[in-house]
Parts: sequence; structure tokens; C-alpha cells
Amino acid sequence: MKRLLIPIAMLLFVLQGCDTKQDVPLRETIKLDSDVMTPEVLWSMGRIGEYDVSPDGSQVVYSVTDYSIEKNKGISRLYVMNADGSNLECITEGTGSQYSPTWTLKGKIAYMAVSNGEMQLWEMDANGMNNRQISVIDGGITGYLLSPDEKMLVYTAEVKLKDQVADIYRDLPLSSGRINNDLMYRHWDQWVDTYSHIFVADMQKGVVRNGKDIMEGEMWESPVRPFGGMEQVAWTADGENILYCCRKKVGKEYATSTNTDIYRYNVASGNTVNLTEGMMGYDLNIAVSPKGNKMAWESMERDGYEADKQRLFVMDLTTGEKKDYTSGFDQNATSLTWSADGNTIYFISDKNATDQIYALSLGTGSITKITEGKHNFVSVAVAGKNLIGGMQSMSRPTELYSVDTDNGEFKAITHVNDNIFNQLKTGNVEERWIRTTDGKMMLTWVIYPPHFDRNKKYPTLLYCEGGPQSTVSQFWSYRWNFQMMAANGYVIVAPNRRGLPGFGQEWNEAISGDYGGQCMKDYLTAIDVMSEEPFVNKDKLGAVGASFGGFSVYWLAGHHDGRFKALIAHDGMFNLDAQYLETEEMWFVNWDLGGPFWEKDNPVVKWSYANSPHLFVDKWTAPILVIHGGLDYRICFTQGMQAYNAAVMRGIPAEFLYFPDENHWVLQPQNGILWQRRFANWLDTYLK
Repeated sequence: MKRLLIPIAMLLFVLQGCDTKQDVPLRETIKLDSDVMTPEVLWSMGRIGEYDVSPDGSQVVYSVTDYSIEKNKGISRLYVMNADGSNLECITEGTGSQYSPTWTLKGKIAYMAVSNGEMQLWEMDANGMNNRQISVIDGGITGYLLSPDEKMLVYTAEVKLKDQVADIYRDLPLSSGRINNDLMYRHWDQWVDTYSHIFVADMQKGVVRNGKDIMEGEMWESPVRPFGGMEQVAWTADGENILYCCRKKVGKEYATSTNTDIYRYNVASGNTVNLTEGMMGYDLNIAVSPKGNKMAWESMERDGYEADKQRLFVMDLTTGEKKDYTSGFDQNATSLTWSADGNTIYFISDKNATDQIYALSLGTGSITKITEGKHNFVSVAVAGKNLIGGMQSMSRPTELYSVDTDNGEFKAITHVNDNIFNQLKTGNVEERWIRTTDGKMMLTWVIYPPHFDRNKKYPTLLYCEGGPQSTVSQFWSYRWNFQMMAANGYVIVAPNRRGLPGFGQEWNEAISGDYGGQCMKDYLTAIDVMSEEPFVNKDKLGAVGASFGGFSVYWLAGHHDGRFKALIAHDGMFNLDAQYLETEEMWFVNWDLGGPFWEKDNPVVKWSYANSPHLFVDKWTAPILVIHGGLDYRICFTQGMQAYNAAVMRGIPAEFLYFPDENHWVLQPQNGILWQRRFANWLDTYLK
């Protein structure tokens, strides 16, 4: 289960809902006007967040976030239930939000909540009574871990390590200028003004005050940007050492490398040792065995490749010996969790576009698949003899399930959105295997409208996945929601084209350096095959996608030979020459495009940039909706602006939907609903 780390940009959004009267309704009060999905219904669903199992395995605490469309904010509440789903109780029904709940050794619940405008650590009884603030830390915290004996606390907090203009020129306190002298001056959706550091502090009579920065003066962060959480920090079982993940590089070196290591900090001596020195890719997400003698983690082999195979490594913390247990396993291994006896590691892996729970036996080295079905497990924790897993699909958002490790059977123990789905009609999700132009078989999901009538003809959408290495698995999205699109009367075709994980490493790596190649042939094959179905109106086809999916839409706009009558691209790459110098994670463009565009003798570079969508605008014919966020630093909004301007200059019907306060996603309720409305309006205008 991923533990929360609250970034600065999110903290401001969190604080909006923390000190006001509780005005976000519970889901039980929601009554729908129809039996098909709408944007308002989508944003009325409760969203399960983090959860934790009590030390004896008998109870589960978890968070649910509910959104108010009117107030344009969310509130997170905590719930406690037995591990079988019985005796459910909401234990934080008052004002404010609570995050990152964990059980303590005494059976209490620790969590994060705001105090005087700062995020702090709190504790309460399992019934929600006797709340008290544990931490009093200047500036607040962003994450935490109690030591095994709960006498110490590790917490993360943002620290300022470099001077700003107002520090250098004290007579210019109102200047908004930024002085940059190296790369990685901004990352994902934030300017890098502070760094997440790890602190350790003693519990003094149950209260924690400012601790020791174990990374003092170091201009790098842990957990690692942009998505790292407290799963990248761990205590050793004896409480003597802190393990943490960090990429100890700065500037250009940081921007061009993924070489992230795991470090051991000794609390008594203050000494730090690199445990994975010489391992050149991402080494992340630590899980320490119950006895404390072993450490498991997720490891990528190659530096600069962010989509390399995620291997399951185990290290003997006494001898330093390490072993790759997935060398013969052509799949990724994520969300590592030890069994109570330390003999098994449970993990999640994607195979053929579903994410299932697997078990690694440390004794034999064998890997066994535990679960089956048309779903994605997104998290897993041990609860006695069973597992507790978060599970979702294209038809339902995440709920918690109890999983029998003996037979793989599972049953829902939360029912957060049953009230809504009992009133909804969802479309059928079908698995198809389509033969590609090079003779391979490609899994393609087909999502049908609710009340589908095979005797009718439907406008049909080709869904283009982002990533680029991100599986079209059984995921649930609050933006690219297949049931939402289908509810508007469309058949959705979602192919697992070349360059996606879950089908072996060779299939996954086929995209790098070949953006305009086989992956695009796969897209066109999928829509062409489906166009032969009698229920598909081949004169009313559209293509939609975000990120690499947005690039795909831009590329298809110049190569579809009249197939599509409407296009939607969100946060897509349009001009690869510009993209190379606009993005912040230079390792990504170096690997996937082969290097900078000025390396003209490099054949991979030559092919990559020759397939830049902006070179084919003269062939555009289909109306296009362009969407982009102003805080997207991975793919800058200028990419979308260029594409929109080009369409207008060519006389192509176009619309530019711009969100100045959104990043690579759309996270605010009213922005999310506006996104869905303009999305549907554009398609309806040209495909209905």
C-alpha cells in the first residue's frame, strides 16, 4: 500500500477544506436522475485512499475522499472496520480532513491532519475518540513512520537550501524573478525551491518536536520526485537504522539520470551507507522482512530508462548479499509485501492487461499467481492468513477486498460506491485479440455503451494510451473514464499497442526510438478491424488520448487518410524539437527519442524527429480539440498551443481548452466536469 507524501502544491488544495464547516456530503445521500454515467455522477463517487491493517490482522482503517462540486474541494474521512468488512464505522465525521492512517502498537490510530495551517501528526482511539496532536514541528510534515518500538518518529518535510532573489538582493523583496544556473529547476508541476528531507526525532512523553535532518545540506530529495511516498522510507526492525531512497545528483546530472539508490542511515552514529552502489537504474520502494534481516525492493537495471523492467530484489542486511528473484519472470513486480513469517513476498504484476497478486516463495524461488479476473489490484497488505487488496476495473472504482491466499478467491469488504452503482447501468467490457501488421496478436479492450443494441450503428472512438509505457489495463480513471465515454453513446476501442508493459519486455521496449512506427500501425489496425463490425459507424470515428496518447492523436491527424472525423489531444507532444528542450526530465527524451535533435548522424534521432507531428500539419483534415494544463512541466502547454494555432491557421475547426492551475492531469472538481463537458460536446458536434 502506497503511503502518502503531501507535496507543497497539493497542501494548499488540502488546506482549503480543512478548517471549515463540514459541507461535503456522504455518498449515501446521492440520488441519480438517470441510469447512465454523467460527469457529475463521476465526481460524486467516494475515492478510497490509504489503508492499514491492525497489528493482529483483525481490523482495517482506511480513508475515503468525497468531493463537493459546488465548493470545488474534497474532504477525506477515516473509517474502521473488521477485516471481513463487518462493524464499519466512520470515525472522523467532524470538520477537516485526515490522511495517512496507521495502527499503533497500542491499538490506536495515527494520522495526519492540519493544525494552525500546518500538517501535523495526530493520534486517536480506534473509535475516533480522544484525539490528540503528537507532533509540533515548524512548517509541518509531509509524511511519517513510527519506529518499531514507537519511541522515535521519522518524518519528511520540505527544506529550503538555496537563496532566492529576495535573499540575494534584499532591497528587491517584491521581485518575482528566478535565477537559474543549472537544469532541473522545476519538476513535473513545481519549481524546485525546496527539497523533501528525512528527519528523525525522539518521542518525549508522547510528543514530537523538531527532529534531526539526516540529509542536512544535501540538495536532493527523499522520497524521490515526482511520485515517491513513504514506501521509499523504512525502519530496520531493531529501530537502529533508517533506510531511504534517493538520487544523490544535482542539476544536469540529476536531469539526465534515473540512478536512484537505497541508503542506510545509522541513528546512533549518523553514518550513511549506499546499499545499492553500482546498481544503475531506479532502486525504490523498500519492504523490510518481519525479522528484519532482509530487505526487498523494486529495481530497474539501466540508467536513464524510466520504464525498464521492475525486478524484485532481496538483500541480506547482515551480509549485503543481494538476489534478483525475477530474472526468469518476464513481468514487472510492484507493491512488495512480506508475509508474517517472512517466507513469502506478495506483489502485484501486470500480465495481459490485468494486474494480479502473485506470491514469491523465498525458499524455492518459485512465483505463483494468486488471483485471476478482469480487474486490477492496485495495492496489497497482509491481514492474518488473508490479504487485503485494493481492486478496481474499467467498470468500478477502487474498493477493498479480502483475498484468500490458498485459493485466490476474493470478496469485497468495502462498498463505498454501491449506492451509486446500484442506480447505474454500465457498458460491457470485452477482450479481443487482433492480429497486427507484423503478425503479432494484440489485446484490445472494447467498451460498449449501456443499453447497447447490436442492430444499431454507433460512433466509435480509438483510445490512445499515454506513458508511453503504461498498460491499457483494467484501470479506473476520473478523467479518461471508459464508462463515461461509453455512456455518451460511443463504442470505445482501446488497444494495447506496441510499447506497453504486461506482454513481455520485448513488446514494452518496441516503442523507444520508434514513436511513428509500429505502435501507430497497431492503432490503425485496431480501428480498421473494429470498423468492419456492423454496429460501428465507420463514417463517425474519432481518436482521443493524453500525454503520449496526445502525441499519437497529433501524429494520426497527419496520417489517418480520412478515417477520423474528430480528434481530442490532451497534454500531448506536438513539436519534438521543442519538446526536447522544454521538458525537465531529460533522461526521458534522451532514451525515448534517442538523444537531442542536433545529433544528426544518429539514425535513431533522425527517425524520431522525422516523425514529429508538427511536420505533417499540411495533411490535417479532422476537427481537433486541444487541452493542456499550465502547470504541466513534463509536456509544456506551449506544445498544445502550437498544435491549436497550427489548426486554426490551416482552417481546421479547433478548440483550445486551457487550465492555468492544472498539471499533467485535471484534479479539481469543477475543472474535471468542464473537461468532461467540452470533451463530450466536441465529439457530439462532429460524430453525431
